[in-house]
Amino acid sequence: MKILLKNATIINEKSPFHNQKQDLLIVDGILSKIETQLDEEADKVIELKDLHLSSGWFDPSVSFGEPGFEERETLNNGLLTAAKSGFTHILLNPNTQPVISSHSDVNHIIQSTNSHTTALYVSASLSEKAEGMQMASLYDMHKAGAKAFGDFNQAISNPNLLRIALDYVQSFDGIIQSYPIDFGLQNNGQMHEGKVSTNLGLKGLPEVAETAPLARDLQLLEYTQGKLHIPYLSSATSVDLIRAAKKKGLNVSCGVGIPHLIFTENELADFDPNFKIIPPLRAIEDQKALREGLLDGTIDMVSSLHQPINPELKNLEFVESEPGSIGLEAAFVVLQKQFPLEQVISFLTRGKKRFGIADPQIMIGAPADLSLFTPKGSGLLNEDDLYSGSKNCMFIGSPTQGKVYGSIRGENLQINT
Repeated sequence: MKILLKNATIINEKSPFHNQKQDLLIVDGILSKIETQLDEEADKVIELKDLHLSSGWFDPSVSFGEPGFEERETLNNGLLTAAKSGFTHILLNPNTQPVISSHSDVNHIIQSTNSHTTALYVSASLSEKAEGMQMASLYDMHKAGAKAFGDFNQAISNPNLLRIALDYVQSFDGIIQSYPIDFGLQNNGQMHEGKVSTNLGLKGLPEVAETAPLARDLQLLEYTQGKLHIPYLSSATSVDLIRAAKKKGLNVSCGVGIPHLIFTENELADFDPNFKIIPPLRAIEDQKALREGLLDGTIDMVSSLHQPINPELKNLEFVESEPGSIGLEAAFVVLQKQFPLEQVISFLTRGKKRFGIADPQIMIGAPADLSLFTPKGSGLLNEDDLYSGSKNCMFIGSPTQGKVYGSIRGENLQINT
């Protein structure tokens, strides 16, 4: 199959064609020609207004629903949403029922989705049934293709389980994901604990509910010398803890949710349940520290924290509403409103290496792995821009910059009409 991309500006710092407008010919999934003018016959010719290309984007913390919560989102529509949103790779959370906790679970999901434009990678459960008691069969799941192990949005209450896991996965260079949540300290809080929660009369979630378990897990990491990833941070103190750990040489990485870069606790003044997420939106000082940590490399990657919730659980009074918001569709266009284009592309691609995912550069002979977009044009995100089955999106009404045209991976492509 031949795909011809016309007049595309390449954004790829490691490519000899960086910031150049080129025609690109893809033959059987490989970039075979990159020239200023190509008049080749092709099965598919893509010529779009102000077309830009970058290496394919990656989201390291995505939830869908299937199996068990298909009413929220299916794997097929979730991956279609990711491809339309420019993502060629996602790491799927074990936010399913039953949770992904065996070789067959991992293998089935990977095999059933390998024909999509977006490649799906699995983060499997750390403990059996995500109950936090007995370690799951991590090596068997690693052999099936699991990229990481963690009990989604659950603290590891048994520190010995984390210690053993950090020791065990070193035999196959595995990575443990630890979610910094202390449910005892959270005490059924609804939002960040501070002046806004007091004024609204809502029980608050204190920063220490994140920083206390994070400090403990970093101490265990230092003791075991394992490999740890923290999927999200939400507070300034957490950024400081990670920065100090990296200065010690600990093998730790972390992410930040795009919501926490864009919004603060002030968004909850109207009790909109779409702004209720885990971890909670915090103070403007925290937002500033998260942005600085991302820019200086303390924070390794960003995630949309995409989490579909069906309306009967989301569209309730704020206190009763299930936490979670979708974000794949909004990721690029809201980030571009806050950061320069090349920084946005870096944020969306630099997490691949941590999870052992190839990041082919845009050069002749490389596999096609491309996100298609234009950085021009502004507007507001509306519900018609959402492809997800569930519509629980805090970004509706947000200012946007640019537009996503789709993605290409190998011979698979998804171009938005």
